[in-house]
Amino acid sequence: QVQLVESGGGLVQPGGSLRLSCAASGIIFSTYTMDWYRLTPGMQRELVARITSGGFRNYADSVKGRFTISRDNARNTVYLQMNNLKPEDTAVFYCHTKSGWTDYWGQGTQVTVSS
Repeated sequence: QVQLVESGGGLVQPGGSLRLSCAASGIIFSTYTMDWYRLTPGMQRELVARITSGGFRNYADSVKGRFTISRDNARNTVYLQMNNLKPEDTAVFYCHTKSGWTDYWGQGTQVTVSS
């Protein structure tokens, strides 16, 4: 079955950096669009970044210029490099993909930005 496993979250000071990873299994990874979503403490879900199978990327306006999504098809892994983190980036980050009508989510990883 499809599994998405995130890692790399943690506590970081404002202005700091983190890199999230999401290891996928059960899919032909290179053919799937992969997303990072986040769920804020106010329970707002936001699509943070997306990368298609062809490598096309798009980002939420709130993270443009600070976050970079990338993928390593040999490792079946998608990454989210987050720089210049702000307190408002505090959220649980989820890896997501979709096959037909079925959505697949990871378990989430907490990112807390605080001094």
